[in-house]
Amino acid sequence: MMRVEVPAGPAINPSLGRVVLVAVFWLGLAVAVVPWWQDTPAGSVAGVAPTLTEVGRLAGIVGGYLLLAQFVLMSRISRLERWAGGNLVLRWHRDVGASLVVMVVMHVVFILLGYANANQASLPTQTWRIVTTYEAMISAVVATAILLALVLLAARAVRRVLPYEVWYLVHMSSYLVLLLIYGHQFADGEQFLPAGFGRRYWTFLYVVVVASLVYGRVVAPFRLNRRHRLRVREVVVESDDVFSIYITGRRLKELQVKAGHYFRWRFLARGCWWQAHPFSLSASPNGRWLRLTVKVVGDYTAKLSMLPVGVRVYVAGPSGVFTSDRASRPRALLIAGGSGIAPVRALLEELPRGAIVIYRARSGEDLVFREELEVLAEARGAEVWFVVGPRDDPDSRYALTPRGLRELVPDVAYREVYVCGPSGLTSAVVDTLRRLRVPERQIHLDRFEL
Repeated sequence: MMRVEVPAGPAINPSLGRVVLVAVFWLGLAVAVVPWWQDTPAGSVAGVAPTLTEVGRLAGIVGGYLLLAQFVLMSRISRLERWAGGNLVLRWHRDVGASLVVMVVMHVVFILLGYANANQASLPTQTWRIVTTYEAMISAVVATAILLALVLLAARAVRRVLPYEVWYLVHMSSYLVLLLIYGHQFADGEQFLPAGFGRRYWTFLYVVVVASLVYGRVVAPFRLNRRHRLRVREVVVESDDVFSIYITGRRLKELQVKAGHYFRWRFLARGCWWQAHPFSLSASPNGRWLRLTVKVVGDYTAKLSMLPVGVRVYVAGPSGVFTSDRASRPRALLIAGGSGIAPVRALLEELPRGAIVIYRARSGEDLVFREELEVLAEARGAEVWFVVGPRDDPDSRYALTPRGLRELVPDVAYREVYVCGPSGLTSAVVDTLRRLRVPERQIHLDRFEL
C-alpha cells in the first residue's frame, strides 16, 4: 500500500504530547521574533516605506521559523508521531507549508515595495538592484522558486497525475532550500549580527533541525538495518495486479513493530535501489518474517513483482499510529478500500475479538486476502462484510452511508474505528462517522498519500 511514523507503545500520553509540541512551537516562534522586536522600538516606524519594509522583515523571520519547523516535521523522528499522531503530523506539515509560502511571498512583496518607495524607484528597477547587489540574494531567489514548485506539486489535482519519481526528486531538493535560506538569513538579515542574540538563537535552531534530520533519516535507519539485515525471502502473487513480498532477517523478534505500521522500503536491486516507497505490513509480525502487499500501479511496482530471492532490503521506520495500542474501546470496526485492506488484515490479528471488517472493492476479482480474512474472522470471532461494486453503484455506496453503516454495525458509536483507503473513501467514511456521532478520538485514519 502506498500513501502519505513508531516503535510499540507511546512514551507519553498523546494528548499531553500534542500540548507540549504546540507549546514548544509557539514559544520558539515568540523567541525568534524577539530580535526584530528589540530592533524596532515603538515610534521608530513612521511612513509608508518603513512600514512596508518592517512588515516584510517580520514576515521573513516568521517564514524562516516555519521553514525550520517544516524540516523537523520531515525528520521522521518516531517520538513526534507517538506524541501527536501520524495524521496530525501530516496535517501540521500541510498547514505549516501553506503558511510558509504565504510568509515568503509577503516577505518578498513587502520588502520590494518598501525599498522601491524609499528609493523612489520602479518595482522592476528595485528588484534588479536587490538581486544584483545584495549578498546571497540569488540563493534566496532559487530557494523561493523551489518552495513555489513544492506548493504546486502538493495540489491534489497535480499529485494524481504526477509520477512518484518526480515528486520524490523535487522534495529532495527541499534540503537545498535549508542551505540557501541559511546563507540568505545570515548574510542579509539585520537581526543576525555576529555578536547579537538573534544570531546565536537562530544558529541553535539550525543545529537542532540538522541534528533531527541526521538522526531521523540517517542514524536511526542505519542502526535498524545493521541489526536486522533484511532480505527478500519470497514474492507471492495474490491476484492479477497484487502481490506480496515476504521479508526475512536477523533478530526479527526484537524488531519493535506492530500490525498497522508501515516502513519506507528500499530494495537494493537494479532499477529499484534509488527509491524508497512506503508500504504497510499486511500481516502481523511473527518474529520469522514480515509481509508487505503491493498493487501494480506503474513501472516501479511492476519491477518489485520480479524481485529475486535474497535481495537486500533497506528500511526506515516502523512508522504510523494505525495500530491496536491506540484503541480505547473493547471492540473495533475496520473499514478498508481497495489495497487499504493490507494494514486492516494485519490489524485483525491483533485487535480484541468481536471486530467487524467492511471491505470495499470494485469487483470480486479485486478482493485480496478473501480466504485469509474469512479464516481469521472465524478464529477471532469477527464479522467480515464484502461491499463490491463500482463507485457509482447505489447499492454498494449505501453500505457506507449513515443508515447503511448503522444497519451493518448498530453499535458503531461505541467502537474504535480504523479506516484505510483512498482519500475519497476515507473522507466519505469520516463524514458518515461524524454524522453518526462517533467521537473523534475513536477514529483512526491511514490515507493513501505519496
